[in-house]
Amino acid sequence: MNYNVAVVGATGNVGREMLNILDERNFPVGEIYAVASERSAGKEVSFGDTRTLKVQNLAEFDFSGVDVAFFSPGASVSKVYAPKAAKAGCLVIDNTSHFRMQEDIPLVVPEVNAHALKDYKKHNIIANPNCSTIQMLVALKPLHDLAKIKRVVVSTYQSVSGSGKEAMDELYSQTKAVYVNEMQEPQIFPKRIAFNVIPQIDVFMKDGNTKEEWKMRVETQKILDPNIEVSATCVRVPVFVGHAESVNVEFENPITEKQAYEALSKAEGVMVFDRREDGGYMTPPECVGDDGTYVSRLRKDSSVKNGLNFWCVSDNMRKGAALNAIQIAEELIKNHGF
Repeated sequence: MNYNVAVVGATGNVGREMLNILDERNFPVGEIYAVASERSAGKEVSFGDTRTLKVQNLAEFDFSGVDVAFFSPGASVSKVYAPKAAKAGCLVIDNTSHFRMQEDIPLVVPEVNAHALKDYKKHNIIANPNCSTIQMLVALKPLHDLAKIKRVVVSTYQSVSGSGKEAMDELYSQTKAVYVNEMQEPQIFPKRIAFNVIPQIDVFMKDGNTKEEWKMRVETQKILDPNIEVSATCVRVPVFVGHAESVNVEFENPITEKQAYEALSKAEGVMVFDRREDGGYMTPPECVGDDGTYVSRLRKDSSVKNGLNFWCVSDNMRKGAALNAIQIAEELIKNHGF
């Protein structure tokens, strides 16, 4: 069976990646529609190597003939148009933050909690988690199954692509400006991102955490286990694509490095690349274009009774966004009668 598919936000970084991945994975597409805002209507985007799609205006688009729509247009846009699409009978898989913490809308990483999809028909909307949460939970799930996680302390090193194309352009232009000794005021980030790191992603909340840090905590609890405590520090770094995370995990039960290696090596979506030698670990540029979450530098944390540390990297525009959304649809087709 083929499905009529719409990609909403098709001219953005994630929307273009969705179109690429739908083609790469031979998703059973009948008709395919590229949809975006009025200012992008009429532009062309690629679907595969041989096909070009003309972008249609979201405000005028009819979702009644669409089976599944992948949304990535920004939270305020999804808030308005995702329910309209769902009401028209279209399944919406939304990549924005708007629906994630709505109690009766599934928030899904297929390798972690595919069972949550059983209730998708209630609203006909499924939420895609935050990019930094996704890669961490892909790595944590097999360890949680093994020894039950009590607490996670994570520091992220997140690429500028997580803030969109304009953020990537800002890193590029600021980098050039530094080399010719020109001052360039930041437009996207609160401080210069070139040759710098910025310990702020999203807005600050009353307790001093940023919203990105809050997302990692509450999404982990909704997806994996409500009893896991999470402390996050989220940092933007001058990397174009690929997020990295330093993760410290405290378990309720004993766990050895060998047990952890074995569980991770067998886990879906996880790639273990860990040699205790110079360069024996993965870095963000090396994971770009790959679907896996790479785990490196796994070692015991001797400061707590049952603790491990590890480093993980993933392509934030693929597994952290577009790929995860498409895997949700594939899971529905395979196991949930969609």
